[in-house]
Amino acid sequence: MSGVPSVERRPGDGRDVAPAATLGPRPAPGRSTPAAWIGFRTLLYKEVLRFWKVSFQTVAAPVLTGVLYLLVFGHVLEDRVEAFPGVSYTAFLVPGLVMMSVLQNSFANSSSSLIQSKITGNLVFMLLPPLSHAQFFGAYVIGAIVRGLLVGVGVYAVTLWFAPEPLLDAKAPVWILVFALAGSALLGVLGLIAGIVSDKFDQLAAFQNFIIMPATFLSGVFYSVHGLPSFWQTVSHFNPFFYIVDGFRYGFFAQADVSPWISFGVVLLALAVASAVALGMLARGYKIRH
Repeated sequence: MSGVPSVERRPGDGRDVAPAATLGPRPAPGRSTPAAWIGFRTLLYKEVLRFWKVSFQTVAAPVLTGVLYLLVFGHVLEDRVEAFPGVSYTAFLVPGLVMMSVLQNSFANSSSSLIQSKITGNLVFMLLPPLSHAQFFGAYVIGAIVRGLLVGVGVYAVTLWFAPEPLLDAKAPVWILVFALAGSALLGVLGLIAGIVSDKFDQLAAFQNFIIMPATFLSGVFYSVHGLPSFWQTVSHFNPFFYIVDGFRYGFFAQADVSPWISFGVVLLALAVASAVALGMLARGYKIRH
């Protein structure tokens, strides 16, 4: 009949199949489609909603932890330590605590989300849509950035009361934004790598307890590295978290242990390397598809 595509009968099974020429066009391999971007937005929405639904635990609790650190260390060391000339220890401490909260929560968001999906078995539903590995990567990392920045803003808003004048009068606010975004992105990527590699929560906890936590605490959050012996100063300069905290603090006081441009270059390099590793794992489907 005119206007109706011909039908072929597949031998042996009795089913009628339309010839390949009558099927809809298939997207070229590696090319994004509108459906893929819908999937990307949905996955990103899922990542944000996942932590926002329990914001008392994922946002409010880290803010409280940051305040407790400030109360204890600020009270004990306020009159004993001057990290930067003309900057009180409490004011010095606040940017470090803000960035520490940003880093730890960005890592926790992407890593915990992926490991939960793997353990509960619902990861397969995120692999069914036509998402590219770059879109999968982007949704998880952006979700981690959002949570990290929300926690950081919360810690800053609450601790601002303890040293309002120097913290409100930021000397280089652009650097604050740059290092907040770069730091949260880096830890979001590292969290994604940890979630891919880990098969259970115990393995993920090892990443958190033996890599992320020590690197964060030894990044100059509570002290200036100039106060350390020369050996430990050298060791600190191999820690990319140090450059994140130091550059972020420079935005408030225009004082730092290292030039912010050097810090930015180191952080950017670390982010590029970590992103390449994560994208490579996702492209191969390492511990995700098989």
